[in-house]
Amino acid sequence: MAQEVRGVIAPGKDEPVRVETIVVPDPGPGEAVVQIQACGVCHTDLHYKQGGISDDFPFLLGHEAAGVVESVGEGVTDVAPGDFVILNWRAVCGQCRACLRGRPWYCFNTHNAKQKMTLTDGTELSPALGIGAFAEKTLVAAGQCTKVDPSVSPQVAGLLGCGVMAGIGAAINTGNVGRGDTVAVIGCGGVGDAAIAGSNLAGAARIIAVDIDDRKLEKARTMGATHTVNSRETDAVAAIRELTGGFGADVVIEAVGRPETYQQAFYARDLAGTVVLVGVPTPEMKLELPLLDVFGRGGALKSSWYGDCLPSRDFPMLIDLHLQGRLDLEAFVTETIELTDVEKAFERMHHGDVLRSVVVL
Repeated sequence: MAQEVRGVIAPGKDEPVRVETIVVPDPGPGEAVVQIQACGVCHTDLHYKQGGISDDFPFLLGHEAAGVVESVGEGVTDVAPGDFVILNWRAVCGQCRACLRGRPWYCFNTHNAKQKMTLTDGTELSPALGIGAFAEKTLVAAGQCTKVDPSVSPQVAGLLGCGVMAGIGAAINTGNVGRGDTVAVIGCGGVGDAAIAGSNLAGAARIIAVDIDDRKLEKARTMGATHTVNSRETDAVAAIRELTGGFGADVVIEAVGRPETYQQAFYARDLAGTVVLVGVPTPEMKLELPLLDVFGRGGALKSSWYGDCLPSRDFPMLIDLHLQGRLDLEAFVTETIELTDVEKAFERMHHGDVLRSVVVL
């Protein structure tokens, strides 16, 4: 029987979000209903609200979430009612050419729930990244649920559902940061700080944080940065080269998503080094680089999709590291809020006042 719950919707482009009654259907084949316990406020949710993702309004916002499986549909075997799970927005299919080649983190046919959640008048909602977790309960594909140790706090577990996983994965999975490497991270928001934490986990010898905000640079040091560069005051490329013996970093992670910062990353890497783009650009952005420089500098230019993560592999591992005291996920949580505070959280995020606001239900 369908249920009515509270949820946060974006009714139209740049309109304030509001709490509405959401109708959540019973799970169909391959689907699950999850009772949400916590959900982080991510920049992607703001992009949805601003119309930067698509114009399929109204959106049911929220995607960086953890909770408990309430019910499952026919054919679901990987999770069961009562399981504590982190939600992900790339449920792998197991059948596409990437999955069949043993690279499921590149799955080209990720999927979501087939049924739609609605408003009480029947208006269909578009769930953010196929999740829609600024709600007391949500409907997802069962493959979007990853079971993890239930002793972890939901407000930190949910962060692996997007930003923290994207950053850690950009360092460990995409960038292949290893022991003794030098790493530079350009952009020290939530994803950039997670890339710093991931580089630290991987054993990097030197981690250089680059940003234009001294508050963010100070926070980056607590995440594992060994050096900081304020690129509003100092040429970032020159500073990174100076801190790496004149060579440049082995891995440079660009967590902003702008042509200017990507060029900085490109020229701040060592010969045969790696650039990882994890910041998300907008459709109109263009990049111009001398092709001879691309050829002559060698190495690799990579994009990181969701940290190239495989949720079934990476989420439990990172939760275990957190519970062992080796990965401080609590450091990413600036404040906990209620559903009614999401609009204010967007404003604080826009002004750089928070690393993560987390809705607790």
